[in-house]
Amino acid sequence: METVLSILSLIGSLALFLYGMKIMSEGLEKFAGDRLRNILAAMTKNRVMGVLTGVLITAIIQSSSATTVMVVSFVNAGLMTLTESIGVIMGANIGTTVTAWIISAVGFKVNISAFAIPLLAIGLPLIFNGNSSKKSIGEFIFGFSFLFMGLNFLQTAANALNIGSLVANMLSHVPCDSFFTILLFVVVGAIVTMIVQASAATMAITLMLFDMHIPGFGFEQAAALAMGQNIGTTITAFMASLTANTQARRAALAHMFFNVFGVIFVLIFFYPACSAVDWFVENIMRIQNNDLFKLSAFHTAFNIVNTLLLIWFVKQIEAFVCKVLPQKEQNEEFRLRYISGGYPSTAELSLIEAQKEINNFADRCRRMFGFVNELLKLEKDEEFNKLYSRIEKYESIADNMEVEIAKYLKKVSEGRLSNQSKSDLQCMLRQISELESVSDSCYNLARTINRCRTDNNVEYTEQQLNHIANMIKMVNEALDEMVRVLGNFPEPQEINVSNNVENEINNYRNQLKNQNMNDVKAGVYDYQLGVYYIDFISECEKMGDYIMNVVEATNIPHHHSLPQS
Repeated sequence: METVLSILSLIGSLALFLYGMKIMSEGLEKFAGDRLRNILAAMTKNRVMGVLTGVLITAIIQSSSATTVMVVSFVNAGLMTLTESIGVIMGANIGTTVTAWIISAVGFKVNISAFAIPLLAIGLPLIFNGNSSKKSIGEFIFGFSFLFMGLNFLQTAANALNIGSLVANMLSHVPCDSFFTILLFVVVGAIVTMIVQASAATMAITLMLFDMHIPGFGFEQAAALAMGQNIGTTITAFMASLTANTQARRAALAHMFFNVFGVIFVLIFFYPACSAVDWFVENIMRIQNNDLFKLSAFHTAFNIVNTLLLIWFVKQIEAFVCKVLPQKEQNEEFRLRYISGGYPSTAELSLIEAQKEINNFADRCRRMFGFVNELLKLEKDEEFNKLYSRIEKYESIADNMEVEIAKYLKKVSEGRLSNQSKSDLQCMLRQISELESVSDSCYNLARTINRCRTDNNVEYTEQQLNHIANMIKMVNEALDEMVRVLGNFPEPQEINVSNNVENEINNYRNQLKNQNMNDVKAGVYDYQLGVYYIDFISECEKMGDYIMNVVEATNIPHHHSLPQS
């Protein structure tokens, strides 16, 4: 029974460590919000700045997985190019080594849990604070405390289970001086990190085992475990990219290639590399009799050397991943482009992805209206039916897009958002509702054309076609302006152009309705053709209203707080 409790304590300690890492990282991400996006946008203009950005952000949020998932998310949303993402990922690998240095410095030498409890007292009032930023700082403090409490409990549980002896017994059957053993430790490190999905946790375990001075588990074996963790940590970004677009999958593949190449390269010079790090720590850093610092230094040196080697070959890495993952030939228009079912980024950053998808939705509506214009000009039944079916399919896609984006926004709203972001989210919900109405109007126009075509005795006159062409031209102008305004959201835009076009559409509709009544009375064409004609014109005017509603939703002032429900 005592052994079972000790095993559960060991697992629970690891869980507390991982949970602390998670909420510490999330707290900082929420506190930074879209500032992280601005940092990435400003600092990834060249490969060196991209690397430094990756180092900085990962060192702050203490999670290379969080950084790489964020990068994959940005690439998926079109906010970052593949070239820029590779530099940031290289930097993230260096930034994640900070955790090992912190643990080496205080984790096992100082009873950090003694400081963790008082820290919780400081974080408590912040956690329950109504201010979003203060609450995020409170989460960071709680996460930091839980992380080191978990680390302390992990060491206690490991000692209670006599893990050192168990590992020593296992290693007694393995030739310690064999290079095969080094390869085995690399594989074990990769597998454990894939399962735990946190290289910081497996690094903490490695440091703990190394600190126990277990026979057969020396500096080389611990270094091999650390290298394996660099491969294992790529699984998180890979999983995040599975449902993303091709560019995002390429970013995840570049991450995997970078880390695997680094491990293979260092393995070629493994023993000289270990000796070099040993000499550097003792003679340059002047740190004697501290093996933990040697392991941390190896971990950092491994990632720095790998970055220095590959930073000059970013274009070649990009070409390689593009060749391995070519762009699919089939049209990807029938799927969400920017919102994926993978790991979500923070609520604030997720709004950016949602808006990108809404812009994509608007562009599809504009394309759908273009199909309606083409439909009017087709004479062959086969071509007409094919395009008509495509419009039907687009209308169904628009319905699904509205539902999926609304679901995503609902999920985002469950996170903590600033008042402005709450206001933006409400605007987005209205935008997608009105865009779905635009797609409905496109489908109604196609149905009207189809009804007119299937009535053998009815065909639009040349004058009616000219009027319809003028109306289509005005609606196209409205759609173009709507797409432009949406592309600049949430920045307020001048909407005079949209207002003017909408007024022109209304006036033209009224003019054509009056003229239609006179033409029917005069016998220029029959009543049924007049009905089809005015149905088309009126539907265009309705679409103009929906388009104007989208523009107005995009330009709601953001300085008002949303009413509390």
